[in-house]
Amino acid sequence: MNSYPDIRPAAGGRRPRRTARTLTAVAAAVAVAAGGAYAAGLPPFDGAGGPDPQAAAAARAFLADWSAGRLPDAAARTTRPDRAEQVLSSFTTGLDIEKPQLTAEEPRETGDGAVTVPFTARMPVTGLGTWTYTSQLPLREQADGAWKVDWRLSLVHPRLSDTEKFRLEREKDKPVEALDRDGDTLSGATHPSLGPVLARLAGGADGAGPRGAVHLVDRATGKVRRTEASFGRKPATKGDDGPVRTTLDADWQAAAERALAEADGRNAALVALRIDDGEILAVANAPAGGFNRAVSGTYAPGSTWKIVTTSALLLKGAVAPDDVVDCPKYLTVGKRFQNVESSEHPGATFRKDFTESCNTAFIGLRGKLGDGELGEVAKKYFGVGQTWHVGVPSYDGSVPVPRDATEKAASMIGQGRVQANPLIMASVTATAVSGTFHQPSLVAGTTDTTATTPLPPRVVTQLRALMRATVTEGTARVLSDLPGDIGAKTGTAEVSDEQENNGWMVAHRGGVAVACVVEEGVTGGGSAGPVLHSLLSAVPES
Repeated sequence: MNSYPDIRPAAGGRRPRRTARTLTAVAAAVAVAAGGAYAAGLPPFDGAGGPDPQAAAAARAFLADWSAGRLPDAAARTTRPDRAEQVLSSFTTGLDIEKPQLTAEEPRETGDGAVTVPFTARMPVTGLGTWTYTSQLPLREQADGAWKVDWRLSLVHPRLSDTEKFRLEREKDKPVEALDRDGDTLSGATHPSLGPVLARLAGGADGAGPRGAVHLVDRATGKVRRTEASFGRKPATKGDDGPVRTTLDADWQAAAERALAEADGRNAALVALRIDDGEILAVANAPAGGFNRAVSGTYAPGSTWKIVTTSALLLKGAVAPDDVVDCPKYLTVGKRFQNVESSEHPGATFRKDFTESCNTAFIGLRGKLGDGELGEVAKKYFGVGQTWHVGVPSYDGSVPVPRDATEKAASMIGQGRVQANPLIMASVTATAVSGTFHQPSLVAGTTDTTATTPLPPRVVTQLRALMRATVTEGTARVLSDLPGDIGAKTGTAEVSDEQENNGWMVAHRGGVAVACVVEEGVTGGGSAGPVLHSLLSAVPES
């Protein structure tokens, strides 16, 4: 049973028991993202024909293990475990790949009893960017009836072979000198998690960043056969132009890095930005020196996405805060969705559904929106999915049109194929409470090619009231003791059957919007909540 709960921390800080989940027989695709994924199904209304679902399940499990770094487990799902573990390890380690993001597509039969599962690989190369390509997994049924990945080098990458391999080459740049918005010096030494961020500012506002490439080379001679991926570009200007002036605030940045200590050693990321102009005050990552997940990560945003869903419903008058929208324990749309601990709120108002983050209530309103409407609202009003020019490479979000009814239900609560990161969700929060999208920026002079429409004032007023109520009486009560008119939304995003949920929280106070994700944090209130509480406790109201 897959569910997408948005739950508060258990009393006394007790870690909630992990919910057992089983996949339906027709669920046959999975997206495994960097610290965020969605165990979803292929169209849940397929007929009895087609590939054996157990083959697709085996492919899903292999990709999940590979993505999470469980290489012995991934290798054990192949026909050549020893060789598979060796190759997967040398591939990801040798190319400085942080956490593969692997998205499986629909399986197909090959006609000889085998099944092939195509997949897209997004490989974050540390400090450079993401290398994206497609490949496919061949699977065969074994004598004992189990399906295994039929091991071959080409499944890792179509051009990997006995005669050719890949090599990563980096171009070295001099250390970046950067200043915060007040002229104070910033560096990776004083603010450790800025190391990979500042490296991306090597070219100034154009975000040229560090440069490098993944080459396909001859195993015997080392000769480069072709370049598979290039990262960075030469700066638009040459010579020493002096330190890069950023929008960052040294005090906010220091507070953000200290706050991530509340993540208890888990991978986490945080962004704070100004609501009135989108200027980024802080961007922090844990671990500090690795992948810039705050800006380039791809995560299911979970129930924080209900801000966008609520906006879409309010825009067309499909619901009002005082309308009764029942919150049952379960709701089946191709698969069974549920609330935390099977909670229910009979006769609840939509306001109650929002503040308690009732999944079934939101899914029950899916018929009020067209199939592509959620993505259209996200793009038109919030800029999500448009191209952002932040000053460093960024992932700008994706809200695909759902492929089936189950995926549409999941997208209503920030699952399915909806993808975001803390930068996007901080911006979503800023837009929701101001009504106007401002492209986030790290440096002055960035190009802005976005085109958005302001939210109507009535929608903004309702969103602000709902987010405030979530702090005073809902799932974000962890922030209720802080000064200021704080509004917030928690989120818990399902990752995979093998991983704990990611914890999310977004909030706004004064002129600043913040967003935090904690990988495998279990709950938003219990993991991201303390991080934002620490941050907002350390900085003045603004």
